[in-house]
Amino acid sequence: MSAQRFNPYRVKLHRSYSVTQLAALFDIHKNTIGNWQRKGLKPIDCGRPVLFHGEVVREFLINRNSRRKRPCSPGTLYCFRCRAPQTPALGLIEYVPITSTSGNVRAICAACETIMHRRVKGSELGKKMPNLEVQFSEASLRLIGKPSLSLNCDSGTKAAA
Repeated sequence: MSAQRFNPYRVKLHRSYSVTQLAALFDIHKNTIGNWQRKGLKPIDCGRPVLFHGEVVREFLINRNSRRKRPCSPGTLYCFRCRAPQTPALGLIEYVPITSTSGNVRAICAACETIMHRRVKGSELGKKMPNLEVQFSEASLRLIGKPSLSLNCDSGTKAAA
């Protein structure tokens, strides 16, 4: 089972927490708090009950979460199967506009041949995806952009009986 990413901002900075209070706050077992303590979470003192300062807990969780991040460098997209940023196969990407200013970039992973996605502003496409061949796709029609009325819609005209 992979490590969960807990929201560090649920912890109040100026409050002290016991092991059971922290476990209840994150809905986890109290042994998990003991594992965190072995991995570097420092208690207030060596006494019992074991208490943790909220600011220390928050800092520990922020550091723990930040180590798991893998930012994409220019020219790469994140592959969920490889769990790492990968370059597109054959240096080819497809840009699908979503709004007038941004859209999605799709590509095939060079390592595992899975489709990868990345959200990019249209104006930053050359900066985020340098030295790659870009194919532009048409945006799909939205509900507002339909050329004709829906047949299920009462458009104000009544059929003659």
